[in-house]
Amino acid sequence: MNELVKIVIDGQEYKVAKGKKMVDAAKEKGIYIPTLCHFREIENSLGTCRICTVKINGKLTTSCTQKVEEGMEVEVNTPELIDTRKAIIEMLFAEGNHFCPSCEKSGNCDLQNLAYDMGITVSRFPHVFSNKLKDFNASRMIMDSNRCILCSRCVKEINTAGGLDVFSFVNRGVNTRVRIDYEEEEKLSEADALRAMNLCPVGAILVKGMIHKEPFGERKYDIFGRSKSTPKTTSCSYKRDDEKFIVATTSLAGCFGCHMSLLDIDLELIDMLEIVEFNKSPLTDIKNFSKRCHVGLIEGGCCNSENVEVLREFRKKCDILIVFGECAIMGGIPAMRNFVPLKECLEESYIHGITSEIGANVIPNHEDIPKLLNNVYPCNEIVKIDHFIPGCPPSAEHIWKAVKSVLLGKEMTITHEEFKYD
Repeated sequence: MNELVKIVIDGQEYKVAKGKKMVDAAKEKGIYIPTLCHFREIENSLGTCRICTVKINGKLTTSCTQKVEEGMEVEVNTPELIDTRKAIIEMLFAEGNHFCPSCEKSGNCDLQNLAYDMGITVSRFPHVFSNKLKDFNASRMIMDSNRCILCSRCVKEINTAGGLDVFSFVNRGVNTRVRIDYEEEEKLSEADALRAMNLCPVGAILVKGMIHKEPFGERKYDIFGRSKSTPKTTSCSYKRDDEKFIVATTSLAGCFGCHMSLLDIDLELIDMLEIVEFNKSPLTDIKNFSKRCHVGLIEGGCCNSENVEVLREFRKKCDILIVFGECAIMGGIPAMRNFVPLKECLEESYIHGITSEIGANVIPNHEDIPKLLNNVYPCNEIVKIDHFIPGCPPSAEHIWKAVKSVLLGKEMTITHEEFKYD
């Protein structure tokens, strides 16, 4: 029988089994500590992601590697620790190719789900957009280093029947990546290959032909995340009397899908027009601001000089700036070109593309054409953004809940189904 010891977690005393991992002991008592590298089948915890960091007897440590001892004073959910976990998640999104709507692991991704659980809509850190190796050479696997978070799960757990490693770390420092041993990879059974893909907490390891085996609605995180909490919109008590609120909208580097979603409010749009007047917007075809606006809604990121100019104008002319949709928040699908040099993108489009006219091997370059930026940038890396509405696109209900919350100063709950997206 395991010896029980007394510990204190966030001021509450508990009796737990001595020697049990802190993260597991907390879970038994209904206390959720988020993890990413930790996996129940791995006996010796990895402690690489640091997301499960807690404070024990005044010192920061990872709860997946710390074993329970008598008299421990444990802090789990302090504002400092919660912010630290969010910062780690945001840094992982900022330094890799984690564009959820275009990722094959969406709906089954642990990193994506942690972001949902913590209510993260945008990273506070600028994107790195480093161009790392994408390895398609293995017989059945794809290894995308742009998504890899170096958690060590595959390195520690995936072996051939003969006990040889299939994955290993190569290089050092910021150049560290996971390499596939092609000869050993061929020896894996189909079940082992799928296990490697499922063991990866992000979309770095994919099995060819098995990427979309689970249909939408039946994936790991389609219905419920790990926590029961739901994000709430942040109200700003921006109330007015009889005068209408003035709202402007625009679409930058995107597909205009967010504006289409906005119109899906259908008949409620009539009610909205009783308190809202649209100024500069594709919805009104008003090209220039005719008055100062209370709220500006921005769809799309910044891919060229005109996008930057329009965004800065909205920042000057609007009291509150709200971005909605994945492209405006994280760069979205357009930002996938950030991993290819701009020169190559242009040559592929205008010179080497299969749709290029014979002899028309000229890349357009005229003073009236906006200059392309080297990267596609999310809006918050250009100007200050006040609120973020995630989605690809966000639903009409989500958009209007958030906008009404800001305009009317009322806090409104966003459900998991409204908040999550692909």
